[in-house]
Amino acid sequence: MTNKFFDEINADKIPVLEEFYSVQGEGFNTGKAAYFVRIGGCDLACHWCDSKETWKPEQHQFVPIQEIIDRVKQTAADTIVVTGGEPLIYNFDRFCELAHAAGLVLMLETCGAHTFSGVWDWVCLSPKRQKPPKHEYFQIADELKVIIFEENDFKWAEECSNKITRSCVLFLQPEWSRFENTGKMVVDYVKSFPKWNVSVQTHKFLRIP
Repeated sequence: MTNKFFDEINADKIPVLEEFYSVQGEGFNTGKAAYFVRIGGCDLACHWCDSKETWKPEQHQFVPIQEIIDRVKQTAADTIVVTGGEPLIYNFDRFCELAHAAGLVLMLETCGAHTFSGVWDWVCLSPKRQKPPKHEYFQIADELKVIIFEENDFKWAEECSNKITRSCVLFLQPEWSRFENTGKMVVDYVKSFPKWNVSVQTHKFLRIP
């Protein structure tokens, strides 16, 4: 990252692709109303990514954290979901400090490959093989959510599940572009290994953001 990015973050700003009030569509908190902040920037380049517009952080606007909080307060939301891209490319200590001071619940979605920062009420770890999580993430994750694109992804999911704490909830999520195949694969696998749960992108079925 260039000095520009760190200067902006030190000025209490974060690079934002989009922000909106909607309903969580995936994982443990499916169905919960929340304000979503999608961060610009990601160094994973997953070929099935549905947010490729996040890959180039220089294309995104740095937004003052307090302005984001003010917009959240204009809705009925009591929760912010920070997603990406990959949020923890950046330091989120200040964001969490200000948002918690405003009485908001904070949820993070991360691949776990970068230095952990911030204080979060819920951490969803979505690990990627091309850049595996740091060990500490397996100890702090509330939720492990593995995307299933092909059969070999189940092996990766099991490798990750062997590292998490007992309280972490396990999810397998069918990759959307191949849902007819991946959906059946995931259902069959969960029926055989019921420690896992199925996560479905319900927001796409409902056609909401």
